[in-house]
Amino acid sequence: MIAFGSSVTAPDSYARYAEPGFRRAREADSTVLAQPSVGSIFHTYNLILEQAAAHEDLEALVLAHQDVEIVDPDFCAKVRRSFRDPNVGVLGCVGAIGVRSIAWWEGSVTWASFIHRYQELGGGEFPSLTWDPKELPPYARRGQVDTVDGLLMVLSPWTVRNIRFDETLGLPLHGYDFDLCLQVRAGGQKVVADDLRVVHHHSLDLVDDPEPYVEAHMKLAEKWDGRMPGVGVAPGDWKLRARRAEAEATVIRAQARSWQLRIDTRTRQHERALSDVASSTSLRITAPLRQLKARSR
Repeated sequence: MIAFGSSVTAPDSYARYAEPGFRRAREADSTVLAQPSVGSIFHTYNLILEQAAAHEDLEALVLAHQDVEIVDPDFCAKVRRSFRDPNVGVLGCVGAIGVRSIAWWEGSVTWASFIHRYQELGGGEFPSLTWDPKELPPYARRGQVDTVDGLLMVLSPWTVRNIRFDETLGLPLHGYDFDLCLQVRAGGQKVVADDLRVVHHHSLDLVDDPEPYVEAHMKLAEKWDGRMPGVGVAPGDWKLRARRAEAEATVIRAQARSWQLRIDTRTRQHERALSDVASSTSLRITAPLRQLKARSR
């Protein structure tokens, strides 16, 4: 039996996205564990793990964000295919290698089979790296990775019964996926990315509040320092890395300011162009004709 779970903070979002996806992917004997959020996502997900672990016939537990919609008609078949390897502990639709921190996208992303769909600016979407099978980059591959993105995580029965999200970190949201993948790898199991196709209905704001993210980055770096090869590794001692990080942050803020200035400039250009058109002679001359056409409609 494959179970499905989600941490629900916005029931409307869950009903619009995750729930229809679960209905599309689930089988006749599947159970859905929609858990209202209780404190942090670490704690809420642990409650779901406890419920799932009680099922003796559990084959896998699918954890999806409430704004993630599964659109893959072969979802359960692909999950079973990946878990034929008894050493696979976590499965996801987005994975990367060479990951040193919770910023997994700074590693080498090898697979990403999702669409980011947003509502701002009239709405739109960004297909991810491997969404179109006809346009796969040469380095794209399914298989073992360092970590997967927590928007969709499929846990094996071994993981459900032996691993828990680390609530002692005291974090509300960020880093739960990276930490779990490190725990699974430390337990001798694999983390794998596969072609599980989903739509992520999310705003263009990827990090709403930077402070919790910074805290999670620091706590997880401290927890895993020296315990997992490659994690937190960078040239120089900690002082050099800290100074470099501070310098990089300054550069990024400067770049962000530069982009904001460009956006403001283009906005003013568009406003001036619109004003010029609205006050043009041709627009005034043709106004009666447009009004006549409007009345005829």
